[in-house]
Amino acid sequence: MTDEPVRPHVRVVTAEIERDGRYLITQRRPEASLPLLWEFPGGRVEPGESDPEALRRELRHRLGVDAEVGELSLHVAQEYDAYTLDLLVYKARLLGEPRPAHVHDLRWVYPDEFDHYEFPGADQRTVDELLR
Repeated sequence: MTDEPVRPHVRVVTAEIERDGRYLITQRRPEASLPLLWEFPGGRVEPGESDPEALRRELRHRLGVDAEVGELSLHVAQEYDAYTLDLLVYKARLLGEPRPAHVHDLRWVYPDEFDHYEFPGADQRTVDELLR
């Protein structure tokens, strides 16, 4: 038997949004955990929410735009010191033009430009999978 504390489990949904061969990434705010790192837009799933509901809510909050959420593209589990992250990436299509409402910045980048941006661990794994 082990005395290791059980880490909280966090479920996060993100959007794989492609336009003309480029993908939308967003930069975390300076006051956020893992500040100023880049990621696919999204956020936590709240209790009682479906993944698509959570992703649409997060995209409206962070980018000021609604979206159509499509199929699950990728699922990555990542252990951090304080929690275990389940990251689910869904293909999505924006219904409008995004703006950095509750993110520090946003960029449309080609896959060969991803290495110019620093991503948190689980997000880096999604980028690596996307580039396969």
